[in-house]
Amino acid sequence: MFRKFCKFQIIGLLILALSSCQSANVMQNKASSKVGRQVNREEILSQNTIPLYTYKIVNTYPHNVTSYTEGLLMHDGYLFESTGRYGLSRLLKTELETGKAIQSYKLDPRYFGEGITILQDHIFQLTYKSNIGFVYDKNNFEMIKVFHYPTEGWGMTTDGDELIMSDGSAALVFLDLKTLQQKRYITVSDDIGEIGFLNELEYVNGDLFANVWQTNLIARISPKTGKVNGWIDLTGINPDPNKLKYPYVLNGIAFKKKSGHLLVAGKCWPELYEIVLIPKKKRDNSPLKDPK
Repeated sequence: MFRKFCKFQIIGLLILALSSCQSANVMQNKASSKVGRQVNREEILSQNTIPLYTYKIVNTYPHNVTSYTEGLLMHDGYLFESTGRYGLSRLLKTELETGKAIQSYKLDPRYFGEGITILQDHIFQLTYKSNIGFVYDKNNFEMIKVFHYPTEGWGMTTDGDELIMSDGSAALVFLDLKTLQQKRYITVSDDIGEIGFLNELEYVNGDLFANVWQTNLIARISPKTGKVNGWIDLTGINPDPNKLKYPYVLNGIAFKKKSGHLLVAGKCWPELYEIVLIPKKKRDNSPLKDPK
């Protein structure tokens, strides 16, 4: 009787585990199917209900022209960057003012580095098409473990509790910090429809900021609903548009808590730009800087 009970119990646990995996796969497949569209400047200018921002450059910092920027963030006064391209992908810690790298980790040539974020003294890094992410010790860049996801990896950030990643679609996926598995997702949309090609991410005081790949646009997104509550038009910020053409596009958003400003970058661009946002229409009263 005991053997039969154990047998049925094990079968039941296997069925439950299989069901959970299938549910997770269904959720991931639904998220990945949210392809969305690639917006353009004319579209966002036509959306009168969504606040529109332009910018003013307040500081310029040097940037290594060999760094194909995929992930960018500020932490403890330093700039952390993940760069892409096979054979050239790195994880970097640099001095913002000088551009000098003070710590570096080179990825295996088979991996194309993508978005990064830092949480609880760990650095989390995605890769492009390998379905593999890496977790490092923040202090010494020692690799702690790897994790897996079924989609491409593009951008990554955190709200302080969960990890948030983009995969090039209109979906933003929230990962459980302990299991590094998908918990839920949101679909990003504006007044016209779903927005795809969401790339580098940054979480700023309750909002998500996302580069829209191959455009000069940044979407400001509600992490609860996925609705765009602001557009940032960075037209004209490319320092050399005749030379810095595709694939050397705008990509990279970091937040400077001390000043409340954004840092923006581009793939292999010679400079990083610290900007303040200027409302162009429909003023938004929620500032970037935390009022506390």
